[in-house]
Formats: sequence, structure tokens, C-alpha cells
Amino acid sequence: MSKNQNLSRRERQIMDILFAQGEATVNAIHDGLPDPPAHTAVRTFLKLLIDKGHVKRRKTGREYVYQPRVRRTPAGRDAMRRVLDIFFDGSLEKALAAHLDDPRRELSNDELQRIRQLINEARRRGQ
Repeated sequence: MSKNQNLSRRERQIMDILFAQGEATVNAIHDGLPDPPAHTAVRTFLKLLIDKGHVKRRKTGREYVYQPRVRRTPAGRDAMRRVLDIFFDGSLEKALAAHLDDPRRELSNDELQRIRQLINEARRRGQ
């Protein structure tokens, strides 16, 4: 089981903020959260994320600055696997079909070309 699967909804929200900003203080994280809890709760979540190995901190002046310990790409892949498993029976084909069938989403010609390239690369690798 991946470490990212052990994150609560609020911990994932905090990680999203850290990935987007690169680093942040408790105040910046608090301000970026939807329906934010008290600052002490944000500190508690950050302590949990440090204990789980997802976040590191450094002292700058009187406050701590928090950064993700893990890179965004592996975390994103883990999240994508969870979405595939939960909503699409583990099928990338079903997920892509759902995305392409969404009338609210139009793919640009550049996006379609990039998808073709990715499929061709996967074929060459024998996937």
C-alpha cells in the first residue's frame, strides 16, 4: 500500500497546497484550505504529515516553512491509481472514455496529438 493512500482528505488538501506553492507557512496553508480549521489543527495535520514522511520543515525567523518531501509526479501517479481503482475498476480505458465522452470538456488538437503520441510510445515499449 502506498503512503499516499494513508492520507486523510485534509492532509491531501494540505499536500496540494504545498505542491502548488513549493513551500508554505502555517498561515499560507490555512489561507489556502477550503473551510479551514483552526491554525492549531493545521499544525497538527502538518505534524502528522511530517511523521508520515510526506513533509519536512525548516525554521525561518520565528516560524516554520513546510515543504513536500515527496515529488509531485509519484504522488500524482498514486492518486491516479486510486481514482482508477475506485471509480473505473482499475481500467485506464474506462477512465479515458469517460473523460473523452464528457460534453463539458473539449480537447484541443494539441492535446489530441499528445494523447496519440503517448499511445504510440506505449505501443513501442510493448505496453
